Amino acid sequence: MHEEPRVTVLRLGHRPGRDERMTTHVGLTARALGADGVVLANAARNQADTVVDITDRFGGPFDVSSTDEPRKLIRDFEGRLVHLTMYGEPVQEVEADVREAHAEGPLLVVVGAEKVPFEVYEHADWNVGVTNQPHSEVASLAVFLDRLFEGRELDREWDDPDRVVVPQETGKRVVDPDDE
Repeated sequence: MHEEPRVTVLRLGHRPGRDERMTTHVGLTARALGADGVVLANAARNQADTVVDITDRFGGPFDVSSTDEPRKLIRDFEGRLVHLTMYGEPVQEVEADVREAHAEGPLLVVVGAEKVPFEVYEHADWNVGVTNQPHSEVASLAVFLDRLFEGRELDREWDDPDRVVVPQETGKRVVDPDDE
C-alpha cells in the first residue's frame, strides 16, 4: 500500500503571553485535520507539551517538535512549501495544484503569528489566502487542510487512543476504547 507523503505544519513565530492558546490550537488543528506533525518555533515549547498530551490521550501518530531555527527549516525543507496568508492566492484557485504536488512529495505548511519575514513569501511555492480578509490562522489552517485532503481527514481512525469521543446528538460521551 502506498503511503501518502507527509504534511508538516510550521507555526512560525510565537508571542509569549499573547499566543499560547492560538499556538496550541494550531497544533491541535493540524493533528485533528490530517497533518502528520507540527513544528513550533522558538518560545512555544510549553504548547508542544499540550499537543503531545492530547496525542497521547486521543491517539496518533502525530509528531510534535520545536526549532530555534525556523528560517533554516524553511530554507532546507525537501518538498514544497505552502504559506498561509491573507495576502495570498485564493485557496480555491490553487488547491488542485497543491494537492497534485502533495501526491509527489512532502508539504511544509507555514502558519505565522506575528509579521512574517518577506523571505517566507519568497521561499513559498504557494502563498495561499483563505479569503483575503483578516481572521484566525487556525481557521485558515483548518480550511486549507480540509481542501487538501478533500474531507478524508474527517474519517481518520487513530492508533492506540486512551480515550475515544463517541458522537451523539446531545451530551458528551468519552470512553476507554478497551471498554467498548
